[in-house]
Amino acid sequence: MSELTDKIKGAVNETVGKAKQAIGRESNDGSLEAEGAGQEAKGHVQTTVGNAKGAVKDTIDKI
Repeated sequence: MSELTDKIKGAVNETVGKAKQAIGRESNDGSLEAEGAGQEAKGHVQTTVGNAKGAVKDTIDKI
């Protein structure tokens, strides 16, 4: 995947994960809340990977 794709997917997963957590808290659904936390964490990882790809590309471009 490209840097931009990773960042977009990461942002979407973070947002959906936060929403699932909120819905899970409001409805006392611990499994939905946990699923949301996992999805948010996955989004953080995807965003970090996208940022790393960008940093590597920038470094290579400077060489």
